[in-house]
Amino acid sequence: MARLAQTEGLNDIQKEILSAVRDFVNKEIIPVANELEHADEYPQAIVDGLKELGVFGLMIPEEYGGLGESLLTYALVVEEIARGWMPVSGVINTHFIVAYMLMHHGTAEQKDKYLPRMATGEVRGAFSMSEPGCGSDVAAITSKAVKDGDSYVLTGQKMWLTNGGSSTLVATLVRSDQGVDPDASVYKKMSTFLIEKTPGFGEVRPGLTIPGKIEKMGYKGVDTTEMIMDGLVLSADDLLGGEPGKGFYQMMDGVEVGRVNVAARACGIAMRAFELGAEYAQLRITFGKPIAEHQAVAFRLAEMATKVEAAHQMMIMAARLKDNGSRNDLESGMAKYLASEYCKEVVEDSFRIHGGYGYSKEYEIERLYREAPMLLIGEGTADIQKMIIARRILEDYKIRS
Repeated sequence: MARLAQTEGLNDIQKEILSAVRDFVNKEIIPVANELEHADEYPQAIVDGLKELGVFGLMIPEEYGGLGESLLTYALVVEEIARGWMPVSGVINTHFIVAYMLMHHGTAEQKDKYLPRMATGEVRGAFSMSEPGCGSDVAAITSKAVKDGDSYVLTGQKMWLTNGGSSTLVATLVRSDQGVDPDASVYKKMSTFLIEKTPGFGEVRPGLTIPGKIEKMGYKGVDTTEMIMDGLVLSADDLLGGEPGKGFYQMMDGVEVGRVNVAARACGIAMRAFELGAEYAQLRITFGKPIAEHQAVAFRLAEMATKVEAAHQMMIMAARLKDNGSRNDLESGMAKYLASEYCKEVVEDSFRIHGGYGYSKEYEIERLYREAPMLLIGEGTADIQKMIIARRILEDYKIRS
């Protein structure tokens, strides 16, 4: 049994779930990932297989047809899936964030309406916060919702929607400052709306357009899109939680678990890069012996293994804190920052071990080399994570007069 990235204290159900997912990854994802990635083809067969495994309802409570598992279980499943092909974990991540926000902030009617169908994968979620001109500066969003009688009219442009085309339910953050004290914080002037739509591109419902896929250097297969709202009419029932002005805090709660997810994805890619590097180093012969026996390569493998282990342990700590009901913005920020940086470094070291072959599209490491950078910017850049970490640390270590 491999020694790296083990998790202590798992129960039998968790072990069975992870074993089933790992078996699926080894048999159904890894053998086809390169082919699908190079073709930029949506992995429909893989997604259907994950539906059958119950992954789409992994954390949704049993009363709504889900498995009712913990964030830790979910993160470990994501780690395994990303080890196979990282974009598939992106299909799951945005779906889960929307389900999580519904579970913790939705009205009873919203939960009853969406969660059972999300558990089966019939309803597929997407998460929309960023815009072309704001990036990580959430306060700068300009899309807005204007109340019109019993309805809301939404206008604006959103950016970087994972599953923007394939999803059928989008949770989106907009400004909604009607009737709010002008001096109130900008973060109290935002609301989250649940937008149902048909899958596909073009006008997917009146007033809502998904223009098409954004071409990317990596993270292929999964669709990443813009979303344009032009007079999109929604009812008050589509306001998450039924109360305006709560959207920023609802989104940040979702982002916390999303950062654990990104950390898990980084751990999965790093683990796969290490596996590939360790295997190649034992097969490649130079100067009469495997390159793993050359000190330079052996030291590189030692550093890679240490980073894989450190990132994994940080990730599971952040997940367990959230499961315990504790505040984990510090730990999830640390986990996301550390895991994504280490992932980049482990992938590059494996790439170096492969030498010239690492530059060939025939080798899996070439794909990982293009996928890893997305994790440096997804769910908040490394610089944003460091700002969050510093702010929280200084709260705890503030000089007391």
